[in-house]
Amino acid sequence: MLNINLKQLEAFVATAEFSSFTKAAEILYLTQSTVSSHISALENALGVRLIRRGARQRVVLTKEGEQVYREAKDILERCQALQDLKHHSLQNQLVIGASSVPGQCLMPEIMGDYLGVCPDCHYVQLRGDSIRIHQYLAQGKANLGFVGIAANPKEYYYHPVAEDRLVLITANREPYRTLLAKGVSGLELLDMPMILREQNSGTRQEMERYLLNLQIPPERLNVIAQIDNPEAIRSSVSRGLGVSIMSVLAAREYLLAGQLLSFELGNQGAFRKIYLTWRKDAMLSPAEQKFRDFVTDRPLIVADE
Repeated sequence: MLNINLKQLEAFVATAEFSSFTKAAEILYLTQSTVSSHISALENALGVRLIRRGARQRVVLTKEGEQVYREAKDILERCQALQDLKHHSLQNQLVIGASSVPGQCLMPEIMGDYLGVCPDCHYVQLRGDSIRIHQYLAQGKANLGFVGIAANPKEYYYHPVAEDRLVLITANREPYRTLLAKGVSGLELLDMPMILREQNSGTRQEMERYLLNLQIPPERLNVIAQIDNPEAIRSSVSRGLGVSIMSVLAAREYLLAGQLLSFELGNQGAFRKIYLTWRKDAMLSPAEQKFRDFVTDRPLIVADE
């Protein structure tokens, strides 16, 4: 196996092109002795003399040196192309935080549309509740995030991308079918065994805010479980383990499939927005700016069953 590395090839190619060890050293930010050592190591590895040194130390390639120069130049150009490919990949990479509902219910649609106009883009999605997504942005792990609450308008921009609605969901079985047919409000079912999201979720915080506005304290709810996974909540409710307050976006597929029923929370309904957010002091990359502009130019998505 030949003991050849790119540093040796770079030193040889630069020396050949500038016909000077001194100039090659300057271009490569190396000492002249280091450049000479790299070339000597390459000659030893190949077993041929690459440079014919005259009395005035002018660099002249041997016949073998001219052949090696062409091959070495080609290798370096291929390596540069690989490096450019990596740089291009990073330029088009997005790291996006998304809380549960937007991550599961909005991101697939938004990213599908975005990849249609920016096919070179690829993205990493970080998951968590709305508070965790804010933490990711604060820590610099992501510069863009989809969240269900505008937790810190002083330090973050919040652009609404969807209008969601909170409803009380139940299994599609009696006595809920009869109650729904009678026009019973979800507020009348708050004493039922309740399954809720975790405390830091946007859904949970918006639900508690809405109920407090109606002078209904959270302590009144008969909470039997707190689950941080909307899919697990939907599945549990559909099996009759309890009821839950959930966004229409999160429950839509189960509602359309007839596995769940939804009850409105009062005559006016409980609405909330889902936002694209980023720090006001964040330096967004060109790819991030392009994605932000794409999302903010889209019409507001309105949740509907």
